[in-house]
Amino acid sequence: MSAVKTRYRIEGMDCASCATKIDTAVRRVKGVEEVSVSVTAGTLTVAHEDADLGLLEKRVTGLGYGIFRLTVAAGAAPLAPHGAHSHDHEHGHSHGHDHAHGDGCGAHNHGAHDSCCGGHAHGHDHAEHDHAEHEHERGRDSGVDSAAPARAARESGHSHLPGDVPWWRTGKARLTLVCGAALAGAYGLGHFFPGLDPWIFIAALSIGLVPIARRALMAALSGTPFSIETLMTIAAVGAVIIGASEEAAAVVFLFLVGELLEGVAAGRARESIRALTDLVPKTARLIQGAFTREVPADSLNVGDVILVRPGERIPADGEVLEGAGSVNEAPLTGESVPVAKAPGDPVFAGTVNAEAVLTVRTTTEPSDNTIARVVRLVEEAQESKAPTERFIDRFARWYTPFVVLLGALVAVVPPLLFGAAWDEWIYKGLALLLIGCPCALVISTPAAIAAGLASGARRGLLIKGGAVLEVLRTVNAVALDKTGTLTEGKPKVTDLIAFDGDEATLLARAAALEAGSTHPLASAILNEAAARGLDVPPVSAAGALGGEGVSGTVAGVALFLGSPKAAGSRAPLAAGQESAIHALNDAGKTVAVLLADGRAAGLIAMRDEPRPDAASGLAALSAAGIRTVMLTGDNERTAKAIGADLGIEVRAGLMPADKQRIVGELKAQGLVVAKVGDGINDAPALAAADVGIAMGGGTDVALETADAAVLHGRVGDVAAMIDLSRATMRNIHQNITLALGLKAVFLVTTIAGITGLWPAILADTGATVLVTANALRLLGRKQG
Repeated sequence: MSAVKTRYRIEGMDCASCATKIDTAVRRVKGVEEVSVSVTAGTLTVAHEDADLGLLEKRVTGLGYGIFRLTVAAGAAPLAPHGAHSHDHEHGHSHGHDHAHGDGCGAHNHGAHDSCCGGHAHGHDHAEHDHAEHEHERGRDSGVDSAAPARAARESGHSHLPGDVPWWRTGKARLTLVCGAALAGAYGLGHFFPGLDPWIFIAALSIGLVPIARRALMAALSGTPFSIETLMTIAAVGAVIIGASEEAAAVVFLFLVGELLEGVAAGRARESIRALTDLVPKTARLIQGAFTREVPADSLNVGDVILVRPGERIPADGEVLEGAGSVNEAPLTGESVPVAKAPGDPVFAGTVNAEAVLTVRTTTEPSDNTIARVVRLVEEAQESKAPTERFIDRFARWYTPFVVLLGALVAVVPPLLFGAAWDEWIYKGLALLLIGCPCALVISTPAAIAAGLASGARRGLLIKGGAVLEVLRTVNAVALDKTGTLTEGKPKVTDLIAFDGDEATLLARAAALEAGSTHPLASAILNEAAARGLDVPPVSAAGALGGEGVSGTVAGVALFLGSPKAAGSRAPLAAGQESAIHALNDAGKTVAVLLADGRAAGLIAMRDEPRPDAASGLAALSAAGIRTVMLTGDNERTAKAIGADLGIEVRAGLMPADKQRIVGELKAQGLVVAKVGDGINDAPALAAADVGIAMGGGTDVALETADAAVLHGRVGDVAAMIDLSRATMRNIHQNITLALGLKAVFLVTTIAGITGLWPAILADTGATVLVTANALRLLGRKQG
């Protein structure tokens, strides 16, 4: 009998420690062969034969997590006449026109797309254009996992489930609020009944401690005896034994608050991944004979024929059967300009049909479309990391049992073996338990992290937690996206070369032809004309020739603006003019040629220019001994031109999977890699890197997938972030030394009988004060 796979959604699993406990517990269930736990997706996948799934679910709930088996619902809308399809098809063509600039740009040329816009669409129907990385879908696989048939074809790990509730409605939130209210009530009652003060606080802490202790017990029975819950239980009980019930209650409450905040952060990360899946429409227009009907997009099969109207997102990967126009692929690939599509060309789920009705035949299952593959890349890359465990969990593996054992030995060995007084040595044992209480240690590390994060936040450096800080200080290679990261993210006019008349006339005529367009290249021309204060003349008989350019009449002069290839087919270009075009193309610039009454009137060159601080930011990284490399989906010529200006190693023409692969290759060379990017196409590489850094203004998915973010969008802030992490980690190491050093001193003096219970309390409190004061020094760091 072959193994069966069952997939669950897990509620309350917020960190690698949670995943480890669940993995250990589930593997102990008889019949379970393989376990895969994804913190990112919040899922548990189990391969099993004759396993007791009821027992498995009971084990997980016993650890304090919610568990829901994934299910899928389906449905379809009634049939609608297909006649609407034919009408819309014609309507779409009448409203769309293509306009291309570039050297040798055809209607669709991904392989040799040098300085080419690939189909410049403008007119009555406009899609929203995002300025992101210029990528090319060179192959449908590109190393991306395509083993979808092994996955449930209609199953989605991001569907709406009972676990999808706001954080304030979760069990953790309710427990934290009740425990906090009980603690506040205990302080109030203590004033009126001081004699009952210890018991009041014991009652208050029990509200939070009982569930924690129960989880500690279940974890121990399931194979994880020294979990953080065990640590907290011992600390709280030990504090109560020595009469510090008030402190114990406060520590339990703070622990619950920390867990709640961790859950909120994990929930936001999961929502960002679900937002990525939301790029794919929920419904599709399925064509069946003379009719179309609206069906769930996840019910489509390979070979189905669907209708996509202008302005709509494409619901599946497929091949164009009928229709021609441009598709905005920026939401997926980061392509900076729309890509021309004609029958036979591929289209991808989640991209936006800009102008014409398209009939598309689907080529992949819904669970294996491009968006689904990117989501899997993100999830699998994050799971392939070796995430740094929280310091307290790591330390507790030997520290907690050592302290408990030492306290017990001190309390019983001298009286039993040497006839010492029981009262004296039990007192010393309790003092040692308090000295060993991890409260000061638990507070010291987050104090430094909080100060470091606050210091960074003041400077626009967002770092997501202490594990990220720990890795950042060791980074010795940084891979950066081009568009929107090293560059501004939108083209600008860089050169105006007038063959007939002056630059102002050349630019004004081009702006007249582009008036009303929202295309990035058109916007560059219009913005430059506005910046120069030019009056844009009116245009008549405006029109466009698909895939070539735009034409019109201005002040009685017939004008055409388009790619050098299209212009050359209409009017011969002189050798000097051709030479100028090639020189601009070699500099990575997109070139548009303006013809006036059949003669070349001038050239307009545009390029996405580097950020003002890009060169100095890269120099700062190099000065710190950090290797830099550009990873971009843009064409080789443009990328190398920008790279030469900035002095950075260049890898161009990359798909998202290629970027992820190169990051993996750098890591295999022994480098600690940070990936800096701003688009959805960067998400897999951001997740695969040791540290993913999103640039400010980037997509929500990039920001949430990344471990850190540079909110001001300055390249120089990447070096500043690494420097801050190094300072913060030095501070943390100082704090740990202070906390453990004081404990070691008082451990010796307590056993020697020099100090007792109160000095032990002061040792713990004093260590807390010292490490907190040390951490606050980070707030005084000068802003860069």
